Amino acid sequence: MRIGVIGTGRIGTIHANTLSRHRDVGSLILTDADPARAQDLAHRLGETAAPGVEEIFRWGVDAVVITTNTSAHAELIGRAARSGLPVFCEKPIALDLPGTLSAIAEVETVGTVLQMGFQRRFDTGYTGAREAVRSGRLGRLHTVRALTSDQSPPAAAWLPLSGGLYRDTLIHDFDVLRWVTGREVADVYAAGSDAGPAMFREAGDVDTAAVLLTLDDGMLATITGSRMNGAGYDVRMELAGELDQIVVGLDDRTPIASTEPTGPPAADKPWTGFLERFGPAYEAELNAFVEVVRGERPNPCDGREALQALRIAEACELSRRERRAVRLAEIPGGAASAFA
Repeated sequence: MRIGVIGTGRIGTIHANTLSRHRDVGSLILTDADPARAQDLAHRLGETAAPGVEEIFRWGVDAVVITTNTSAHAELIGRAARSGLPVFCEKPIALDLPGTLSAIAEVETVGTVLQMGFQRRFDTGYTGAREAVRSGRLGRLHTVRALTSDQSPPAAAWLPLSGGLYRDTLIHDFDVLRWVTGREVADVYAAGSDAGPAMFREAGDVDTAAVLLTLDDGMLATITGSRMNGAGYDVRMELAGELDQIVVGLDDRTPIASTEPTGPPAADKPWTGFLERFGPAYEAELNAFVEVVRGERPNPCDGREALQALRIAEACELSRRERRAVRLAEIPGGAASAFA
């Protein structure tokens, strides 16, 4: 199997490393907007660098992995679909609903594969939580509390391109909330604060956000996020049911300290970022993509799943701007998939 990797930045480098050592992947063709960066990575991995995207499609590959800037995702997904190629793409498909829906339509018209990069679906903690919910161990779920907090903010130049805190960061929480609980979000009420560094206000973004979500069975969920969590990178999900309560993301590296005399000590080596925290999950999702391409398993996260997470993010942005609860039915692109 020969795979083209378009984009060799941080996450593209990780994916290329995973694929280069995969037993079922014979070779890679790498390209990047910075040709020297792609050439350097290809040299280190013993793979081939291409001058540009044109060569990826002209030289012939069996599948494509897209890790470029978000602005290029939709066009590249469409091009791969028209070439009949399976695609793995980092989230999101696009930063708006029209671009997302257009790319999905191209994939579905041709009948190719689009697997989206929501790596938390491959994290052992989240998969364990999903299994606990499905088994009935927790009883009826009544409350879910989730959070994602970055230790350090992104570069100021990235903020206007990111889509904002809801679309860029909390979209992972929105996706995994649906995936773990097996329920759909009915409505949201979102608030955000830009009281931190001026670069957030200048980008029209917020550095801290909180969302109250009501799910279609009446379950309540809260999701909070921050770009400025100096203690470390913190990602957790607590699920409370009538029979039991569990938590994802609580270990000896969780950046939190107890004030109780008998509480656990602060982490000696707290998580610093998502690449470190979710390293095994990133590898697992690429291994799954290879299995999908080989016809050995169904697609674990298609474009429609990514669309639903984006709809929740869009509802949050609307709620924050208009200071009101927003029903998901107000956001185009409904008809969510079933949960296998």
